[in-house]
Amino acid sequence: MAKKNQNKILSEEQLKNLIKSVGNIADLNQLFVQMKKEMIETIYDEELKQHLGFAKSEQSSDGRDNYRNGSYSKTLKGEHGTFPVDVPRDRNGEFSPQIVPKGSKDIFEIENKIINLYGLGMSTRDITNHIKEMYGMDMSPAAISGITDRVLEQARQWQSQPLQEIYPVVFLDGMVFKVKENNAIVKKTVYALIGINMDGFKEVLAIHIGEVESAKYWLSVLNNLRDRGVREVLIFCTDNLSGINQAIDAAFPKADHQKCIVHQIRNSLKHVSYKDMKQMAKDLKAIYTAKDEETGRKNLSFFKEKWDKKYPYVSLSWERNWAELATFWGYPPEIRRLIYTTNPIESFNRNVRKYTKTKPVFNGEDSLLKSVFLGVQNIEKKWSTKINNWGIIYSQLLILKEEILKN
Repeated sequence: MAKKNQNKILSEEQLKNLIKSVGNIADLNQLFVQMKKEMIETIYDEELKQHLGFAKSEQSSDGRDNYRNGSYSKTLKGEHGTFPVDVPRDRNGEFSPQIVPKGSKDIFEIENKIINLYGLGMSTRDITNHIKEMYGMDMSPAAISGITDRVLEQARQWQSQPLQEIYPVVFLDGMVFKVKENNAIVKKTVYALIGINMDGFKEVLAIHIGEVESAKYWLSVLNNLRDRGVREVLIFCTDNLSGINQAIDAAFPKADHQKCIVHQIRNSLKHVSYKDMKQMAKDLKAIYTAKDEETGRKNLSFFKEKWDKKYPYVSLSWERNWAELATFWGYPPEIRRLIYTTNPIESFNRNVRKYTKTKPVFNGEDSLLKSVFLGVQNIEKKWSTKINNWGIIYSQLLILKEEILKN
């Protein structure tokens, strides 16, 4: 019990006394304002201390001529109204506050700093230590978590925001994370949908914390796109996800579906002995690098004759998935290079991992959603250039998909 109470900002006795002093909502708001005022002024003082190199009651140890020079009043605004604070000054006028910068009157700066640190992958405990080191301010991990909870509302609004009517390409893949749930650690899959929009830029369309894969599950994911305004998708690029074929056919019947060639190769070689792996990889390459689907089919037949006695499941897998593996042959080379693999979304997944690697286990789905959503925001900031050869690709799609794009 003693350990649990260490994270409380106020003791139970202090909290009871505080409640007694609050008569109504107006008193409560005034209390919050006073607490904010004292907190901001304390941080101002700590920032000036770091700037000068010595505290208010101390003197410079290196002979510098800069020192404290009184304060000036500034009015700040917060969720409970405006309030004045005393901002300390230095003699040389060099002090530039960080908690609420010059020219700013919004006290949400500290909360935004905390959220940004959380989004960069820092744990709540690391942020606590950082705030303590930078501002001399004690904030419990629970308080940090409470501030980052603001992100949840933004994430849920983002999950329902309107989308464009048509996306030429949509990539879909998943990442597995460990989550604490009902006093047990379970695995949850985060599925991301990345679209290439009509202007040739990538954007994250949706994040879903997954259930068990099935046609019903994927249909709900794709219907979510329709509910948000997506009328057509020209090409879906996915791994061999359970039930995805049926879901695409039901939600977007005009869409083409390309399954990732790279994933298919990995799965083909997964249980092959080391001595056969190099030669089999070469024979598989003859299939997917063929000039057209007909030649690819012939090379698959040669592969079957050579390898079926030893590894019959490999050619069987290619045959079962052939309709979706062969889609890219129906497009020119520029589009083929874009859709034959899910590399764009795998690259996205790797970047998400950079922002979540400090959290081996998430404390519930909300915690996982917060981290992934903040990672998405940071990643999308870097997507400032169009897909290579987009002008050529778009012109080709206008011809190949004229009946959809001209409607």
